[in-house]
Amino acid sequence: MSAGKVIIYGGRGALGSVIVKHFKANNFWVGTIDLAKSDEADTCVVVNKEDNWAAQTTAWVGTIDLAKSDEADTCVVVNKEDNWAAQTTAVIEGLTAALGGEKVDAIINVAGGWAGGNAASKDFQKSCETMWGQSVWSSTITAQAAALFLKEGGLVTLTGARQLSKAQRYSKVIQYTTSTPAGMIGYGMAKAAVHQLTQSLAQEKSGLPKGSTAVAILPTTLDTPMNRKWMAGADFSTWTTLEFVAE
Repeated sequence: MSAGKVIIYGGRGALGSVIVKHFKANNFWVGTIDLAKSDEADTCVVVNKEDNWAAQTTAWVGTIDLAKSDEADTCVVVNKEDNWAAQTTAVIEGLTAALGGEKVDAIINVAGGWAGGNAASKDFQKSCETMWGQSVWSSTITAQAAALFLKEGGLVTLTGARQLSKAQRYSKVIQYTTSTPAGMIGYGMAKAAVHQLTQSLAQEKSGLPKGSTAVAILPTTLDTPMNRKWMAGADFSTWTTLEFVAE
């Protein structure tokens, strides 16, 4: 008998695959959503990345991503060619079929990427569109999936960015304000939207099940193979390990 059920959006990525392994090692049933299937998930929903927002929201996964996860119990694979609406539809329909009316304990979104550029950059619009799709599309799809499939008292986790947030304490309340680095406008814009979405989901009448918790992780630099490749001269010992995030 499993310890619980979780869905990982982006379960084939560097961070997502480590999170899938962590939950599997602790006897959880794991579903993924991605652009390809995970061989480790219990079930997979594969999304077409070319679909629009609504279409993506409708597919199923232990993980949700552009490819299958080798460790998830199920996978929902997203078609990267689908638009936002089409991807949404694919994810929701996939999860509906995979879960068969059951609810999950947590839905964790670690999908995303990074692209730099300012308003004068040649590929400015393209980088903004890419960042918006990777972070905002997937986060809104995660939010809708949480509203439909999360247990009461469950957890939904999105991925923001620490460098965009500055903590300010007002009496007993800590408020995070967002500022966008000029050299990564598209990335900052998308992550700012994720921060706002998280704050909205944490409020009453957000549409989430009773007693749900909505949080965002705010990583700085994650210790991934790609980051090591592009920042070879950096001090890797100062970076956050993927295992730390998973735990």
